[in-house]
Amino acid sequence: MSVDCCHDHGKQDEDRPLGATRRALWAVLAINAAMFVAELTAGIWGKSVALQADALDFLGDSATYAMTLMVLGMSIRWRAGAAMIKGLAMGGFGFWVIGMMGYHFIQGSLPSAAIMGSVGILALATNLLSAVILFRHRKGDSNMRSVWLCTRNDAIANLAVIAGASGVWASGTGWPDLAVGAVIAALALSSSVTVLRLAQGELREEARA
Repeated sequence: MSVDCCHDHGKQDEDRPLGATRRALWAVLAINAAMFVAELTAGIWGKSVALQADALDFLGDSATYAMTLMVLGMSIRWRAGAAMIKGLAMGGFGFWVIGMMGYHFIQGSLPSAAIMGSVGILALATNLLSAVILFRHRKGDSNMRSVWLCTRNDAIANLAVIAGASGVWASGTGWPDLAVGAVIAALALSSSVTVLRLAQGELREEARA
């Protein structure tokens, strides 16, 4: 996502009725919570770093949607504060994935390419559905922007998981799985910085008002 897409952070997206936004958030919250359980189970069973990382990303997104619902309609200070928490959580998730990559590298785990590929396709379909639901709400403040970034990152990560599954199948090694984990970690850390900067800018504007 380009830097230009991150500039509309002055106030709540007034053109979108709060009721419609709440319904969209509840829908993607339910979708992501269900996918977290399914993908984590598959990741543990299939010994895949990428699937487990992506599953925890679904969990993080579920928490993000829940927190966004809590502060929806509140003041800029509350919404920016929630975005700060979510930005820090994204960063923590990125570092956690890096640690998990190190563990599986030491263990020499060989994931199941079939499980990675099939679950990756299911996860991609899930995130595309979430993206369609959230698309019209993507131009809001840092709080709603963080929601959109989470959904976008998940779709990119799913494509990487599918590519990683092909790599594991072709090479017979776990390196492609670890590479996908690195991509997911990088996305999380990059989005963390973006959301934190937006939230800090909103807090400064609120302080000057």
